[in-house]
Amino acid sequence: MARARTAPARVSAATLPAAVWIIGFAIFAQGTSELVIAGLLPELASDLTVTVSQAGLLVSAFALGMFVGAPILSIVTLRMPRRQSMLLFLAVFIVAHIVAATADSYQVLFLTRLIGAFVYAGFWAVGAGTALQLVPAGSRGRAMSVVAGGLTVALVVGVPAGTWLGQAFGWRSVFWAIAGLSAVAWFAVFAAVPRFATTAPPRIAAEMRGLRVPRLWLSYAMTSTSIAALIGVFSFLGVILVEVAGFASAVVPWLLLVYGVGALVGTLLGGRLADRLAVGVLAVGFGCLLIVFVLFALLGTMQAVVIALVLLLGVAGAMTNPALNARVVTIAPAAPTLAVAGSVSAFNLGIALGPWLNGSLLDTGSGYVSLIWVGASLAGVALALLCLEWRLQNRHTRWRREGQLLNV
Repeated sequence: MARARTAPARVSAATLPAAVWIIGFAIFAQGTSELVIAGLLPELASDLTVTVSQAGLLVSAFALGMFVGAPILSIVTLRMPRRQSMLLFLAVFIVAHIVAATADSYQVLFLTRLIGAFVYAGFWAVGAGTALQLVPAGSRGRAMSVVAGGLTVALVVGVPAGTWLGQAFGWRSVFWAIAGLSAVAWFAVFAAVPRFATTAPPRIAAEMRGLRVPRLWLSYAMTSTSIAALIGVFSFLGVILVEVAGFASAVVPWLLLVYGVGALVGTLLGGRLADRLAVGVLAVGFGCLLIVFVLFALLGTMQAVVIALVLLLGVAGAMTNPALNARVVTIAPAAPTLAVAGSVSAFNLGIALGPWLNGSLLDTGSGYVSLIWVGASLAGVALALLCLEWRLQNRHTRWRREGQLLNV
C-alpha cells in the first residue's frame, strides 16, 4: 500500500517526479479523443446516417463537456484525495469510450462525448493541481509544460495515428484504442501517483473566496482570447493552406506536422521559461502570435514564407500555455484547485469560441484571409489584457510596499 506523503519539499527543481510524466501521458490518451474526431467526420457521418455538420457537433460536444466539467468536478471532489479523484475520472472515461465504440446511434455517441469530456476536464484540473503539488514552486512551469505537453503530443502523434487507424479499421477502432491507452494510464496513476496526507481538507467556501482576485479573471480572459485566436485559425488551416497559399491537398498533412513540431517546441520552451519569466513569456507569445497572423494575412500566397509561418504559429501558440496554467496558482494561492479548474474552462471556452466566430464569419461570405485577421485581432486583445494585468500587478506591489513602509 502506498504511503501518504506531504508536500514535495525535497524534490529537486532539476528533475520532475515520474508521476508528473504519467499525468502528462494520461492527458495525451484522453486528449487524443478530443482532437481525433475532426479527421473522422466523413466516416462517422456515413456510418451513423447523419450529415457531416451533425458529426462535427461531436467536437463541440467535447468542448462543451470540458467547459462545464472542470469547475463542477473540482468542487464536487474538492475534499476527496486527488489520486482517488483521478482514478475515478479515468474509469468513467474508459467506460464512456467502450460504450462509444459499440454505439449504434448518433445520440448515444453524442452522450458519450459529453460524459467523456466532462470527466476529462475534471482529470485535467485535478491532475494539473497534483502536478503542481508534486514539485517545488520553482518547477511549476516545467511541470505544467509536461502536463500541457500531453495534449501537444496528442496533436502531433495521437491525431494522425488515430485518423489512420480509423480510416483503415473503422472509426470504432479509434475509441477502442483510446480506451486501451486510458486503461494503461489508470494503472500508471494507481502505481505512481502518491497519496497526499491532508491535515486540513480544503473548504469550498474558502476556495470560492480565493477566486475574488481581478488579476485571475484577466488571466482567464487572456487564456480564452489567445486560444480562440489560435484555434479559430487552426480549425480552418488546412483549407487556408489550399485556398490561400495554393498548396496541394496532399501536402497539408505534412504542413500540419510542421505545426505540431512547432507546438511541441513552444510547449517545452514555455515550460523552461515560465517559472522565471512568466510575464515575458506571455508578452513574447502573444506578440509573436499577432505578428505571425499579420504576416500570414499579407504574405499568405508566398509558399516558402507560409511554411515558416506555420512553424512559428505552432511555437507562439503553444509557448504561453505553461505560463497561463501555472501562474493562476500564484495569482490565487487561496484557491489552488478551483483556480486551475477555471483555467481549464477558459481554455475550452477559447476552443469553442474561435471556430464558432470564424465559422459565422464564413457564413457571411467573407474570405479565408479574413479569418487570419480575426486571429490577429484576438491576439492583440490578449496582449492588451496582459498589459492591463501587469499594471494591476505593479500597482498592487507598490501599495503593499508603501503599506510596509508606513507600518515601519
